[in-house]
Order: sequence, then C-alpha cells, then structure tokens
Amino acid sequence: MKKTPTGTAVGVDDPYAHAGVCDHVTGDGKCRYAFEHPEHDRDFAAERAGDDYHCPVAAGDWEWRDCPHYRSTSTARECARCGLEARRDAHTDARPLLEEHHFSYADDRSESAHRANGDVDHEITVTLCRWCHAAVHDSWARIDDDASPSPDALAEAEDRRSDELDELGFETAAERRDDE
Repeated sequence: MKKTPTGTAVGVDDPYAHAGVCDHVTGDGKCRYAFEHPEHDRDFAAERAGDDYHCPVAAGDWEWRDCPHYRSTSTARECARCGLEARRDAHTDARPLLEEHHFSYADDRSESAHRANGDVDHEITVTLCRWCHAAVHDSWARIDDDASPSPDALAEAEDRRSDELDELGFETAAERRDDE
C-alpha cells in the first residue's frame, strides 16, 4: 500500500484508481491551468495554446498520471469509505465530521526541487470522515473497504442533526416572552 513520507498508509495501492476528473479541465475539455497560469510552465502553456487549450487527457491522448499539472481535489459531502454524510456546525469551532484525505504526498524536498528534477507530484484527495481517516492512517484500513460508519461517528452526526433541528424550531414572540 502507498505510504506517506513518514511511513503511514494512505489506504490505496494506486491513487489514480480513486482520482476524479482534473480540477483544471473545463466542461468543454479545455485546460484552464494553461490558460490562466501560463507563467508557471511556459512550455506546457505554449503547447496547450497551440492546440486551442484542449486537455490531452480529455481528448484521449494521455492518462491523468501523464499530465504534469493534474490535480483532483474532492468536494464530496459524504465519506468515500463509509458513506457518513456531512453535518455542518457553523456556530461552533467543533471539528468537522469530514476531512480531505491526500493520496499524494511530497517527500522532504521542496515543490521547486520536485519540478527541477522533473518529478510529477499530483494533488489527489478524497473525502473521508475523521474516523475512517484515522483508520486508514493507522495502516489497517483501505479506502475501498466495505465499511459502515463507526458508532462514534453516528453519535456525533446525530448530535449535530439534533442541533440543526433545534435551530429550525419556531418560537412565537409570545412563547419567548413566557420564557422570560
């Protein structure tokens, strides 16, 4: 299983098997990265501009792993492993139920050192609940396990659901006055 530079597991053998469409690809198959940030990689931007900014992966010429600027960050509202749904807790500083889990970790070298050596270090993330996230990093769980939310996760989600329902409750002015 793939590991972080510190040796903890990331829960997959091949991050690209769980990665989605690149964040830079537009709906019509163009590369937004080359168009908006040509100064970051002039050769890449010039090549894409010469092809009317078409994404070579969207065109079927490359795989995601071949693109030097591929990035797939999850925006899911449920855990990819157990299915626990997000519950917002906007009025407190409580830790979120869901977290972004990175599949791709740079080693100790800086980002500029990676690029200077021609290394491709793609950002690939998936959404996990914090309980599954801990299980994955503790080396025993995999992202594609058939898992159910833990009892602790369900209890925390239910507490937040109850708080949401309390906030939605309606009290008339007369009822509020009676409380005073």
